Amino acid sequence: MRRVGTVLKFRKALLAAVLAPAIMAMSSAAWAESIFDAMAKAYENNPDLNAARAGLRATDEGVTIAKAGWRPQVSGFAQWSKTRYSVKEPTTADPEFISKSVGLTVTQQIFDGFQTLNRVRAAESNVYSERANLKASEIQTLLSAAQSYANIARDQEIVSIRKQNLAFLREQVNAADSRLEVGEGTRTDVSLAQAELAQAEGALANAEFQLKQSRAVYVQIVGETPRAIRQAKPLTKTMPKSIDDAVAVGWREHPAVIAAMYAIDSAGFQVKTAEGALLPGVVVQGQVAANRGNSDFSSLNNYDSSSITARLNVPIYQGGAEYGEIRQAKERLGQQQIQLDSVRLEVQRTIVSAIAQFDAAKAMIEAGNVQLQAAQQALDGVLEERKVGQATTLDVLDYQARVLNAREGLASANRDAVVASFGAVAAMGHLTIDTVGLKVARYEPEEHYGKVKDKWFGLRTVDGR
Repeated sequence: MRRVGTVLKFRKALLAAVLAPAIMAMSSAAWAESIFDAMAKAYENNPDLNAARAGLRATDEGVTIAKAGWRPQVSGFAQWSKTRYSVKEPTTADPEFISKSVGLTVTQQIFDGFQTLNRVRAAESNVYSERANLKASEIQTLLSAAQSYANIARDQEIVSIRKQNLAFLREQVNAADSRLEVGEGTRTDVSLAQAELAQAEGALANAEFQLKQSRAVYVQIVGETPRAIRQAKPLTKTMPKSIDDAVAVGWREHPAVIAAMYAIDSAGFQVKTAEGALLPGVVVQGQVAANRGNSDFSSLNNYDSSSITARLNVPIYQGGAEYGEIRQAKERLGQQQIQLDSVRLEVQRTIVSAIAQFDAAKAMIEAGNVQLQAAQQALDGVLEERKVGQATTLDVLDYQARVLNAREGLASANRDAVVASFGAVAAMGHLTIDTVGLKVARYEPEEHYGKVKDKWFGLRTVDGR
């Protein structure tokens, strides 16, 4: 009877441990969020992504700054002067001359060796490069959100598994005590069960700590507290057919590659800008002024003037700085070209790694399911054998540990499959709000650029700051 009571207690405890998470999941299903909800929130709230958007808006202003070379420069001036002349006659007062003048000067660059043109083109290339970098930041943010979501799902499952294991081990301690009381067990069985229970309590505390860490990372990336996280599924529909196809797509379409290509264009225009310093330049300047004054020497002190001047500047030698700047710009162009090769190799490495991880995770899931089923059957058999004295408590604890390891390994493999699938899609440059169907307002960088690229004046930003 004592054995039957112990078994019944164990089954009740195990059933409660198994059903409790399911009941909680059912009650929270109405407000649970999916992995795509987390990605959408990260797209809107992530501070690093918003900072990258602000950086792009600052880069947009570079086009306006570069276009200033085509626009006139207007300045006003005002001048007052007083001059006293010394005379030798002691009875004669020293004469004074006071003059005042105000005027306006307008300077227009007519030709500057195509420097302004190439500065504008370089600034535009910088804008396109930063747009691509922003898209890369968006992809990385979405991937980080998916990874943090999958981490919480894994850690929650491991906490649940270890709680169930703890309930099982408590029943084993009680059962060992009961058998010892009736003379069917030994003190060693009790000690083994107690030791395993203490270890399980420490493992559960560690799992709960890891879950708290994962939740903190989630808040950092997504911007909100996680709610009713559930295990997600891999992005199997958007996974590439082969590694070669994925690499080819990544080399063409990944935003980091596109950003590097625009950076090469910008560096090429900067070379032409530096070379423009060797070409002649033409400047036209107009000036109007009003002059007023009084003098003891002349009455022709009040007059207005206007002038226009055209000047041709032909650089001959400027100390050698112009040549050094040209060579420097060419070296930077070469640096950007090499950087493109490096970016493509990094994209390739990331794609190969993600697909290999996904394949390994799928194999681990298949093997884990088989391992878990076999370990559970073995544990059930050992429990029955112990009832008739053919197995010991040590055998039960050993097979329970195998079940525990199989379940935790399966939870980790499921997480790895999800993260690897999202990672492979991201490595190709396809993890965007369109490809995954996020319900979120798109950030349109073209809107800000269109409002500032031809702006002549104004202190306030587009949003009114």
